[in-house]
Amino acid sequence: MTKLLEKAVAKARELPEAEQYAIAQIVINEIESERRWDELLAKSPEKLRKLADRAWAEHEAGGSQELDPDQL
Repeated sequence: MTKLLEKAVAKARELPEAEQYAIAQIVINEIESERRWDELLAKSPEKLRKLADRAWAEHEAGGSQELDPDQL
């Protein structure tokens, strides 16, 4: 386990049980979501390439804008 994750777990231990449960569920959901994306993308690299090509074409055509974190 990394030092940062150890620090996060130590901080979480200080929280009430309900908050610990909520944080644990968020972490588990994120890990499972990443695993599903990895599996989906591994099964269909051609689809991913096509999506990337379409996104790049849209960008080249001026259909994208710079992300402004202050506008999120």
